[in-house]
Amino acid sequence: MEDKQTALSHHFLKFEDWEKTVSSYFKNDPLWDSLYYRVALFLSDLVWDDCEFLQKDFRARHYVSQIMHSSGSVSANMEEAFGRGVGTPDYVRILKISLGEARETRGWYYRSRHALPADLLEHRYKVIDHLISLITNLLNSHKRNLGRK
Repeated sequence: MEDKQTALSHHFLKFEDWEKTVSSYFKNDPLWDSLYYRVALFLSDLVWDDCEFLQKDFRARHYVSQIMHSSGSVSANMEEAFGRGVGTPDYVRILKISLGEARETRGWYYRSRHALPADLLEHRYKVIDHLISLITNLLNSHKRNLGRK
């Protein structure tokens, strides 16, 4: 197990390489044009792979469903918000939920730190922090447009 952890932890899928694996059908959706959405989907795929590690440690098995749910909810809420109409108050409300799910995913990674390689965690934290920044900036721009602080 240690050899596999070490081998995987030194090879991280790059965002650009991941984007190439997404079907053209999915890329035709207008939401795909949004970087925040693509990063959220990327995170969800990373979490999927990382759950293989978590399943191997009986102490971390409970975390699998939690981190899968929170990471998947980030992009799912973006999809719902987009469907409600970009820039509407409902859009902003649902994006706030998406932001909360991204933060929750970061928390589950922290709680899983004993079962995951340190360099893998650092990579995931960077992806999540980037995503949180993208969502926060998006929310701030829409709040200004809606005349809210």
